[in-house]
Amino acid sequence: MDRFTVRLPHDLARRFDAAASGHGGRSSLLRRLIEASAKEASSPADVVPLEPRTGKLTLRLGVDELAALEAEADRVGLPRTRWLVALVRRKLHGGPQLSPPEAAAFLEVQRDLRRIGVNLNQIARSLHMREARANASGGEAERVLAFATEVRGSLADLRRALEGNRDYWSTGS
Repeated sequence: MDRFTVRLPHDLARRFDAAASGHGGRSSLLRRLIEASAKEASSPADVVPLEPRTGKLTLRLGVDELAALEAEADRVGLPRTRWLVALVRRKLHGGPQLSPPEAAAFLEVQRDLRRIGVNLNQIARSLHMREARANASGGEAERVLAFATEVRGSLADLRRALEGNRDYWSTGS
């Protein structure tokens, strides 16, 4: 059986409940209204069943557990539902689960590495041109080595960050 969830302002929900009390309650009245609307809209032969795109999971936690969950989600910069989804997806699919600040940091690292790569290509091109003139200079080679070291350091930082993310979301089993 499908489930419909509707969010209403508190005042509207109270007024609807008052109206529904004379018709068997909230669910009963909603069911009758939906049946009447569906009957007016089309015949059953015209109805194309929809495949659910997502499923809903309801989780009940104790007050202390919910407070701990909210505190942890706040600590990593995620709403509690997104934190829970990330935890489930990490367990089911693996791979990093990035909060918005982490995703921004990874984008910045990618940009930096791209800039370094462009610089390395320019220096390598310059070295090749100089070698062609038999006038090789040690200064450019040292710069290329320095950039290569910087790239390796950035890649190591990125690897450590991904490992930290993996370790955070790992559930131990």
